[in-house]
This record gives sequence, structure tokens and C-alpha cells, in this order.
Amino acid sequence: MSQLVFDKVLLHYYKPLGTLLLLVGCTVSSFAATYKIEPDTSNVRFAIDHLKTSATTGGFYNVTGILQYDPSAKTGDISLIIPIKSLNTGNKSFTLKLMGSDFFNMEQFPLAHFESTKWHFTSDEENPKVTQVDGKLTLNGQTHPISLLATKFSCYLTALAKKNICGGNFTATIDRTQWNIKKYVLFGMTKNLTLNIKVEAAKQ
Repeated sequence: MSQLVFDKVLLHYYKPLGTLLLLVGCTVSSFAATYKIEPDTSNVRFAIDHLKTSATTGGFYNVTGILQYDPSAKTGDISLIIPIKSLNTGNKSFTLKLMGSDFFNMEQFPLAHFESTKWHFTSDEENPKVTQVDGKLTLNGQTHPISLLATKFSCYLTALAKKNICGGNFTATIDRTQWNIKKYVLFGMTKNLTLNIKVEAAKQ
């Protein structure tokens, strides 16, 4: 077989593969953009053990912010603004108590913030996955580092809205006393607060 014929055979069989790889690369790079956090589908929920018997749950809603994400470069940045007044536990009196000065102190600190400092990815070059996001949480007037474990994160093109969406779920456990929320620790309410964060963001 001549070199010319051999080259044509290679082209015949591997051109579709090359096209597929090109499309995959374009798909990954197409998600490199700035995204706006969707408040209707983003929230920060929490659970805290109550007197070592049961868990009390609640959540903050109407979360806003900006996400910058480039999977091909393995880079990301996210900032979240969490309104304390959006707190809901399903119990009005308990919600108001948590908004008070002994806990989240809404009057003095109406907003909480999270700013990422580093994103961690898997080693897969073709389809890297987010594994962890490090950052700083500002709550109750205090700022401390936390790490969010990514349990799910992906980007996709919505069929109905015809726009790119990135979103996922993250979790972390923090020591609330670091943020000067110490009420009832001495009476058996654990200082550990488990956060479950859900974010969705639309490409701008």
C-alpha cells in the first residue's frame, strides 16, 4: 500500500474521531464564561443537632452572586450574597429567634458572604470535575476560611430557555463559635453546623 493510499485510509477512519474530539473540546470551552446566580433556585440550608437528640433544620433563600467558570483551564471563582432576612425554619417564632442577636444577628449584620479563593478539580484533562471549593465565609461580622465539598457540579444547555447553566450542590461543616454564635453550646446544642449549598447560575 502506497503512503498516499495509507494516509487516505487513516483520514477515512479517524476524521470522525477528530471531529468528535473537536466538538467535545468546543463543548467544554463553551462553558468558560461569567454566570449570574439564579436566586429562585439557589439556597443555603443548614442542620444542627439540638440537645444531642434531633436535628434542627432551616435555610437561607434568594441567594445572589456571580460565578466565573472555565473547565478547560480548571479555574473558577464564585461570590455569594446570603440575605439573613430570608431565613426560614418552618417555625416562625424559632426563625425570629435565630435572626436575633444571640444567633445570626440580622439587625447588625443583614448579609452573609462567601468568596471563593481556590477551586479543586479532578486530573481528567478532557472532562475535569469540580471536587472542592475553598473560600472565606463572612457571617455575624466574622470572616473565616471554609472548604466546600462538591457533591455535584455540572454545566449544560437548557432546551427550553436555550441558555447555558452551571450549578451544583456543596456541603461543609463549620464550627459556629468561630463566627461568635455561641448560644446554648454549654447546654448541649452542638457547635457544629452542617451547611448544604445549592447554586444555579445562568451564562451572561
